[in-house]
Amino acid sequence: CVSLYSFFNNKDKIITKIFIFAQQTTFSLLLETIMTDLQDLSQADGAGDWREKEARDLSSLVQNRISFLQNPQDCSKARKLVCNINKGCGYGCQLHHVVYCFMIAYGTQRVLILESHNWRYAPKGWETVFRPVSDTCTDRSGATTGHWSGEAHDRDVQVVELPIVDSLHPRPPYLPLAIPEDLAPRLQRLHGDPSVWWVSQFVKYLVRPQAWLEKEIQETCVKLGFKHPIIGVHVRRTDKVGTEAAFHPIEEYMVHVEEQFQYMAQRGHVDKKRVYLATDDPSLLQEAKIKYTDYEFISDNSISWSASLHNRYTENSLRGVILDIHFLSQTDFLVCTFSSQVCRVAYEIMQTLHPDASAFFRSLDDIYYFGGQNAHNQIAIYPHQARKAEDIPLEPGDVIGVAGNHWDGYSKGVNRKLGRTGLYPSYKVKEKVETVKYPTYPEADKLLSL
Repeated sequence: CVSLYSFFNNKDKIITKIFIFAQQTTFSLLLETIMTDLQDLSQADGAGDWREKEARDLSSLVQNRISFLQNPQDCSKARKLVCNINKGCGYGCQLHHVVYCFMIAYGTQRVLILESHNWRYAPKGWETVFRPVSDTCTDRSGATTGHWSGEAHDRDVQVVELPIVDSLHPRPPYLPLAIPEDLAPRLQRLHGDPSVWWVSQFVKYLVRPQAWLEKEIQETCVKLGFKHPIIGVHVRRTDKVGTEAAFHPIEEYMVHVEEQFQYMAQRGHVDKKRVYLATDDPSLLQEAKIKYTDYEFISDNSISWSASLHNRYTENSLRGVILDIHFLSQTDFLVCTFSSQVCRVAYEIMQTLHPDASAFFRSLDDIYYFGGQNAHNQIAIYPHQARKAEDIPLEPGDVIGVAGNHWDGYSKGVNRKLGRTGLYPSYKVKEKVETVKYPTYPEADKLLSL
């Protein structure tokens, strides 16, 4: 009875665990059948309706707090944090740079002032593509201005300029993968990865499209014939291969696409196996069509050309990457490499479209990470005895600094208690969710309740 009680109160996390385990073993089809039954069970007691409502309520709460912060009644008196978008990297990296700035602004109760004039993608600025981050406060001027010091006297400076995260010192607690202390209990009940959910809320606020972009997205959706069921595949090559990531042939992606379609077929009718293919390799679409004739590949090859190195930093390229990220986020499942920030952004946006999409992916390389984040830790929940020289032992409660998941049932990391680095079974640990005492913005919550 105790075991059943535990299951019914933790079944959503158990389902996520089984899903990840299924992806890491040769018994994935058997386990996916079990998972189908568990998924049906998880909906039988009304948990699905509760989850939908809780997800909406939590997102509305956070979006309202952000909007309240960003729209002070008197901009001239507001405390401000200035962030320049032009970090020397691509769109996904620059968007994450703004998210990092936004989190610190939120944590220090400062209005984020985004400097985007002469943005390498859109010289006229962020507001030509997305809605302004503030409707009432865009002027960076103030009585006093200073650079980030992280010290108490920053509170007396009205306008603080923030460096890129690589140069941030000292580092405040308001960095991923930490989540707000006041929301943590609700988030941990709702979502399989509360940290990515928290990141996703800032991305959601930032990428609200201007009217012309919204129209472009809708027209492209019709033109491509984008419809469900559909799996997103993102293949990043060009400058990534050989530097930040290894080369992965299309066959590696399609193994997981086929597995996922088989799982989806168990849960309902799959009229056609559709794949939204996003890539910076223009030749890949034709290769995929020749090798996988039983699939329908939906892709815009002009986007692939615009993503090539000599075309990348143009407004046309920006349009292309935004469209790719949008459609990847709209798919039912993602197969990609998390070493690419484009796929991580799509995964983040996906979290805003479902109560919990934390398991809707298969990465061929990295685990989810943010970049410039605080330490990514896990906690051992089962003991492990090292059987091979490359293994590390675990005891329940040990904190493991994560280096990566090998996607074969094992992860790599350092046992911080022993100071030893090695491999350990992925299922014997759980994520260590770090919480931070963020401001709670009671004034915004009060307005939301009216």
